[in-house]
Parts: sequence; structure tokens; C-alpha cells
Amino acid sequence: MSKSVEIIDPYFLMEAYAEGYFPMGKQESETEVEWYSAKKRGIMPLEGVHIPRRVLRRIRSKGYYPRINASFSEVIEGCANRESTWINSTIYNSFLHAHMMGFAHSMEVWRDNSLCGGLYGIAYGGAFFAESIFQSEPECMKIALHFCHQHLIERGFTLWDVQFYNPFLGQFGCKEISEKAYQTLLNEAIRLHGCRFGTT
Repeated sequence: MSKSVEIIDPYFLMEAYAEGYFPMGKQESETEVEWYSAKKRGIMPLEGVHIPRRVLRRIRSKGYYPRINASFSEVIEGCANRESTWINSTIYNSFLHAHMMGFAHSMEVWRDNSLCGGLYGIAYGGAFFAESIFQSEPECMKIALHFCHQHLIERGFTLWDVQFYNPFLGQFGCKEISEKAYQTLLNEAIRLHGCRFGTT
């Protein structure tokens, strides 16, 4: 389904995620969005995420550290800053508004008080729906995944949805599950209370 809007109502956005749908902006339009529900859903199984040791060594050697929601708009801008992007003005404005409402969050990678990479997404109950990721320094997307994984475990989340499987995510344990299996995990996760993405 495709629709031209300037901003998606944040409560409608949350209802859509609760039903297994997510929006993407059309590349040729600044306002039009399309809604998707993948038949094969990509998830990062929280008990099976693998981060290479070299990434952990780089965190220690370079002094990277996590921050949450410190520069949400900059993270979206970093994710959109590529040759081809589905993050149009409607998506940007909608997620910025959802962030101000406390629904959308960013996991950020910092070094020497500078933003080096990060990801953003929607938190609902015990589910985190990751949307996009970027880096301005080598390996920082991997570091963002590591920081996010650790945080979700610590906060009691049970579902880490990444929408689609791709080889980059596959090296960390991402897998595809059926729509039916996904809906079961989703229904269980969004009923959880007390999981707060929060701040650091």
C-alpha cells in the first residue's frame, strides 16, 4: 500500500508495527510511503548474536563508547546519507516525532565526543524494530550492533527485528523466520511491560 503524507501519526505507526508492518519511503518521492510485511522476516536472535573478537578489540583500542538518544536526528541523517535511500522527508519527520514521543530510539557509537556511527528503531514492549544503520568510521556499524545487542539483553527485550536478512547481518547471526513464527514472537514481545530502551 502506498500513501503520500507529510508525517505518520506516531500512534498509527506503533499500531502498524504491532501488526507486523513497517513503512519505507519511495525513493522518487519526498512524501510518499509504502507499507510492508515481509513473508520471510529477518531477526537477530538475541541468544545467538555473534560479534567477532576483532570488533571487541577495536572498541577497546580506539576507545569507542555507547550513547543512547544523544543525537537521534544525526543518526537518521547519517543513515539517509547514501546514494540510494528510502528515508525521505516523511520517514525522517515521522521518526523524529516518534522519538520525541518516546517511541523511537538511537543506539550511537561515540569516540572523543564525536558521533562515529549508530542505528535507530522503534521500541514496543519487549520488541525492538531496527530501521537503519550507518558509520563514519570503519567497523562502527558492527560496534553499533554489539552495543545494541548488549543493551537489549540488559533491558530484557525478547525480539530484535531487522526486517530483512542480508549477508552483512547474517555474519552476526541474523536469520529468516516464517511470517507465522514471527507473529508469535511479536505478540509475545509487545505484551511485555518494563522493557525500556531508556538512556545512558
